[in-house]
Amino acid sequence: MSHQSQPRPATLDPSLPVASLQTASREVIAAYQMRRLRSGLARVLESNPFYRRKLAEIDPLTLAGPADLSRLPFTVKSELMADQRDHPPYGTNLTYALRDYVRLHQTSGTSGQPLKLLDTAESWDWWADCWTTIYRAAGVDADDIVYLAFSFGPFIGFWSAYEGGKRVGALVVPGGGQSSTQRLQAILTTNATVLVCTPTYALHLAEVARDEGIALRNTAVRVTIHAGEPGASITSTRQRIEEAWSARAYDHVGMTEMGAYAFTCRQQDNVHVNEAEFIAEVLDSATGAPVPEGTQGELVLTNLGRWGSPAIRYRTGDLVVRGPARCACGRSYQTLPGGVLGRADDMLIIRGVNVYPSGIESALRSLPQVQEFRVTVFKDGELDELAIEAECLPETVPRVEEVLRQALNLRIPVRAVAVGTLPRFELKARRVVDQRPR
Repeated sequence: MSHQSQPRPATLDPSLPVASLQTASREVIAAYQMRRLRSGLARVLESNPFYRRKLAEIDPLTLAGPADLSRLPFTVKSELMADQRDHPPYGTNLTYALRDYVRLHQTSGTSGQPLKLLDTAESWDWWADCWTTIYRAAGVDADDIVYLAFSFGPFIGFWSAYEGGKRVGALVVPGGGQSSTQRLQAILTTNATVLVCTPTYALHLAEVARDEGIALRNTAVRVTIHAGEPGASITSTRQRIEEAWSARAYDHVGMTEMGAYAFTCRQQDNVHVNEAEFIAEVLDSATGAPVPEGTQGELVLTNLGRWGSPAIRYRTGDLVVRGPARCACGRSYQTLPGGVLGRADDMLIIRGVNVYPSGIESALRSLPQVQEFRVTVFKDGELDELAIEAECLPETVPRVEEVLRQALNLRIPVRAVAVGTLPRFELKARRVVDQRPR
């Protein structure tokens, strides 16, 4: 396998600062994206074996506008997994020689074998830039102290959060190797003003604080930023986090194989795609056609700055609503109201009703009586069925079942369990237990 050596990091088009792109017209944004796509593809097609095979018939110079994206084939995760299986350990989606890569991360592996991703120094700087956008949209700057409440493993999400925090000039405090109680003490002693963790873990820290007699309202935390789960875009979950921490909660959406592609603005009404660094399409999963505004579809993404291991027209499998390209904050970036609603393969059909785990969470988080929950999926004859365990008092079960019925149009049995019975999670929560035969 031959690769070219990595060039010096390319600067962006100096005629259009990225900051001004956030409020630019759709025509200007599209033109900017296509210039970067053509330039990046020229680099990739020179020496990336994976995409040379996929895009053999494509001349990047002929990609004039967004309508031409449909000429590019989709990339799916199973392709990348098969490529790494056939060409271990990293596959052939490498544009440069291995000596030019400086970081290795991998997916969580919740749906199978982890996918390994390599980054060059150039693309790692790009990751930091993406996180800079997330921080600045939440009002985080050099006066802040950012506490990262997670362990530093191979998962990429919060390593890049660390780099982005440095980029905005904040004091960044890593919380790896600490218990929840130690992390709470560190938040207090460092006067941290920003907490970065999964939404589930933010709620767990609030539980621990309550048990330890720590008043979170007395901390200096004013902003919480969340990733790894859709919870911070679920209104009831966000409200619970904000009430617990007396702070404003912001969502961030990203993927190891794609990048940190979306963020919540100060309005907190929408998740914005960072269109300076990503091209987003919301498509009908069956036909591949763009869906109208206000319609749900599958999110397909192309990153524009990770040319060492790119993802071009990557089918995320995430379901989103294509929102308006406007917001009261002034940005004209594409919005995804409600963030990621769920994954296409997470959808359950229960007695003819489509149910997503995020819908269950939205209903249960609206009830202060419920501390934590777990969903079990099982077969009853030929039909799929659900049962829920909820940490609540037995006398509240009828109320919990009624809220679920109203939210989902389904009657779902709920069993009360003692507080602290169900597992807590630091990274992605795994609240759905699938007992159906494979």
